[in-house]
Amino acid sequence: MCRYGFLVPSTCRKTSALISLSLSQDNHLQTNLLQHLQIIKNWTNPIVGVLAIFMLMNSWVSCEVETCSGMVPMVYRNDKISIADFGGVGDGQTLNTKAFREAIYRIEHLKRRGGTLLYVPSGVYLTGSFNLTSHMTLYLAKGAVIKATQDTSDWALIAPLPSYGRGRERPGDRYISFIHGDGLHDVIITGENGTIDGQGDVWWNMWRQRTLQFTRPNLIELMNSRNIIISNVIFKNSPFWNIHPVYCSNVVIRYVTILAPADSPNTDGIDPDSSSHVCIEDSYISTGDDLVAVKSGWDEYGIAYGRPSKFITIRRLTGSSPFAGIAVGSETSGGVENVLAEHISLFNMGVGIHLKTNIGRGGVIRNITVSSVYMENVRKGIKIAGDVGDHPDENYNPNALPVLKNVVINNVWGEKVLQAGLIQGLKNSPFTGICLSNIHLNGATGTRYPPWKCSDVSGTAIQVSPLACSELTSTDQAGSCFVPF
Repeated sequence: MCRYGFLVPSTCRKTSALISLSLSQDNHLQTNLLQHLQIIKNWTNPIVGVLAIFMLMNSWVSCEVETCSGMVPMVYRNDKISIADFGGVGDGQTLNTKAFREAIYRIEHLKRRGGTLLYVPSGVYLTGSFNLTSHMTLYLAKGAVIKATQDTSDWALIAPLPSYGRGRERPGDRYISFIHGDGLHDVIITGENGTIDGQGDVWWNMWRQRTLQFTRPNLIELMNSRNIIISNVIFKNSPFWNIHPVYCSNVVIRYVTILAPADSPNTDGIDPDSSSHVCIEDSYISTGDDLVAVKSGWDEYGIAYGRPSKFITIRRLTGSSPFAGIAVGSETSGGVENVLAEHISLFNMGVGIHLKTNIGRGGVIRNITVSSVYMENVRKGIKIAGDVGDHPDENYNPNALPVLKNVVINNVWGEKVLQAGLIQGLKNSPFTGICLSNIHLNGATGTRYPPWKCSDVSGTAIQVSPLACSELTSTDQAGSCFVPF
């Protein structure tokens, strides 16, 4: 299957940003084409819309695209079992927790050479939480749905993450994720665009009514794990964060669709957390919180744990959210470095690009590059701020100031952007080395906001409109915008 992701002249930036998706599976391609053609349908410029359709339909001819997915090769298992072999029933009513746990127990203890594939056929499989094991593939056939039980008493409690010191929402323990794993390697979650449904509305209502006793469960959380592939699956209605690799390395997340209502609380799409060498590509995310947020621990607990997130690539991502498209933070106490996000298309967003931290966080955020972004109907195009996020308790150190430096944001085009940007560092820890280059954020009509607001920041602005704030010196020396990885 050919893939697409070519560039077109600058006069077609809107089209280029859209068609930079790269898709390899027929059904995933068809789903995403329909999603994006609906977006095109709503564009006000019919010429650009027609051009986008033409380029989408003719993009099959391009067979080369840059990818980081080769860091974890796909493994094909000779040993295959079906959830039906263990009594699994896909009627949407039978509870299949025992079937999933027994099937995975079999994989773990028989240790077949090359691992085992657990096949989930078409049907709706209601189940409680279950743990994965190493050397396994969880494969969802076309029409397969793994659906979480809404009986909260079925969800076990586990210890808080050491880099957070407590549950993210509530003190003490937290609910285990719907699909969980700890200390694993060689794990694949894939299939024919089957669905993993967290049925999160019961949890969202508990949050709204303030009746939560413990932090809500993530949809997928893998801890202390390596060589992970998540691809060709639809994730929907997570109780909390959707995909959370924490203390992991060599993780590929590709060709996924992540969905949750815009008003669903804290339903982040993908949150790499104190993890390294993470590849996120060719995906569509529409949720109630940040599409992708790179994290590394919370205040004094994250500082003590001291594990950064680094070498994170985010490429060919499309989505919408009332919060941020590409985010770093706000939990950044272990540090975040060497992040590349490129070919991003954002629609109906709160903030397009958001780097966020706070006093008490500590940590160093550096070498962040965001490039080739199209955004439309956005409250704030770019926000880099040192006053975002809460604290786990009163024991944080207010003198633990974050350092943010060497950030490049270039080749950004925006339409209907209420405010171009806000960059506010900290008085005793100014943000340095901020470079904005070739950025054009066209405002919504009748906006009352000043285009830029900046303080405690230094850097460079090249070809930025509306004109960037005076704290960023205009210069023609593009070399000053180079961030070495």
